[in-house]
Amino acid sequence: MPRMLDVSDAVRAEIGDEEADRLLAGENAPGSYDCTSCRTPGDSEQERTSTVLFVGDETAVLAFAHAGCLPSQVVQVTEEQLQGAVRSIGAVGGDLAGGVPHKAVPEQAVLGVTSGLVLIDGELHPALVVEPTSPIARPGTTTAGDDFLPLVIEQGFMPVTELTSVPPVLHGWSVLLAMGQLHAVLQPSAHGGQPVAWWQAHQPLQVTDSWRAAANKHQQVLMYAAPVGSIGRQPREDLLRDALDKAAANGKLVAVALPLAGT
Repeated sequence: MPRMLDVSDAVRAEIGDEEADRLLAGENAPGSYDCTSCRTPGDSEQERTSTVLFVGDETAVLAFAHAGCLPSQVVQVTEEQLQGAVRSIGAVGGDLAGGVPHKAVPEQAVLGVTSGLVLIDGELHPALVVEPTSPIARPGTTTAGDDFLPLVIEQGFMPVTELTSVPPVLHGWSVLLAMGQLHAVLQPSAHGGQPVAWWQAHQPLQVTDSWRAAANKHQQVLMYAAPVGSIGRQPREDLLRDALDKAAANGKLVAVALPLAGT
């Protein structure tokens, strides 16, 4: 029976047209599954379901998620992380190792997210800093390079040369907080309907009481994004601010303000 599956171009390029068509026809896709994002049951015969391909150094594993939780995508992970995912994913489409053309399409980096408070015009604002773990090439290209900044600018992020004012609001996007934890950054769905996750926490991230208080006060979160190697994992907020200032001065920082969803 045909499944209500979303198979992105990136996933199709990795697994091949024949395998993708078999999935869509219901030959290799489970009816019921446990969502790889929220861990709750799903049914690909009854609801839109995303195919998510985890690609390691030697192995690839296909998993399934509610379309409202995650878009169909390729996620590049270490082999160790992938073996852990194999143990934790409730429904796995199978091991696709050996036939996966790892270099046929650009690698999909994992987005690292750091929370912190940023002082702007004498007031503290909650901020999220997004930095990929490796260069991100434009989908559909096979050349080396890092197109992360142009790609997010095309989505509405604005270049920042100094952190002296609050960036403009990116309407349709939001930051999802639930029970005091950070769950996701949501963006509008290309097909309308419920927003989809642009970034999703593997496990909800704890934020400080002061960060959450600032978020509730402003009802929005500032999100800064920079290419790999621009910010790094800074252990203190003053060091994070220094790294943001340097990235902005070097023309490697973009930002938006996102409405807060949840509390």
